Amino acid sequence: MLIKMIPFVFVMLWASGFVGARLGLEYAEPATLLAIRMSLNVGFFLLLIVLLKRKIPTGMGLVHSFVVGILIHGFYLGGSYLAIGSGMPAGLSSLLVGLQPIVTALVIVGFTAERFKLSQWVGLGLGFVGISLVLIGDIEWQNDEHKLFAFGTSMLALIGITFGTLYQKRFCHGTDMVGSAMVQYFAAGVLFLPVALQYETMEVNWTLEFILTMTWLVVVLSCIAILLLLYMVEHGASSAVASVFYMVPPVTAVQAWLMFGESFDAHGALGFLMAACAVYLVVKKPSFRLGRKSLANLEANQ
Repeated sequence: MLIKMIPFVFVMLWASGFVGARLGLEYAEPATLLAIRMSLNVGFFLLLIVLLKRKIPTGMGLVHSFVVGILIHGFYLGGSYLAIGSGMPAGLSSLLVGLQPIVTALVIVGFTAERFKLSQWVGLGLGFVGISLVLIGDIEWQNDEHKLFAFGTSMLALIGITFGTLYQKRFCHGTDMVGSAMVQYFAAGVLFLPVALQYETMEVNWTLEFILTMTWLVVVLSCIAILLLLYMVEHGASSAVASVFYMVPPVTAVQAWLMFGESFDAHGALGFLMAACAVYLVVKKPSFRLGRKSLANLEANQ
């Protein structure tokens, strides 16, 4: 029974990453927060490499992992944190980047012989309507002075996660996931540190709440969630995760409402549910399903 609950626990943890981002950004600027997080991630994953007897990739595997780190951690996390830091609700940020499976499917259809079936076209339509309902609904922003910038950085995050996971699937197959993740975190840290030094004050309000938030982001999300993912991949439960992963944006919206009082009206609630259905319909086809191999790419998403 407990084993069957792992995919749902994993999704709950994954969704909390956006809530953790908003909480952490109350005490540090985006690049500064991410530079600290990436540094701690590197340390934790070096420890995991030793304890689990994993290997750090070498040669082109090292290069490919570095590129994936820039695309996923750099663009995806960087874009998401900038959007939330600019006032975008955590739930909306999760919803926009949560369209990644749909965008990935569109890229595959555009560049391969794959074609959508009817249910997938329905999913695309539902996704468009769902997003529209959320945007026209009464969803409360922290600050609406930089909406255009926030949407732009969210699109950067969506592009980063889409092409980062495609790149990882193409070039990192067979690479040790733990070792590759450590290199990816290091690559992102190399990106965030100069940005923080150049454009931010790098001031951090080291309160107990910030320390607990950082502990959650590093230990629970970057380590425990990834170990759960590795367990599921190794024990053939990856398809179960894929079947519930589309629920991340609605779960994030509920968590953000409980934590910060982020409000959304009936239009917004319906939009979140429609978008979840859209992702499910698009990715449920076997050729687009986040299966055993591609699910491993999710290790770099948060």
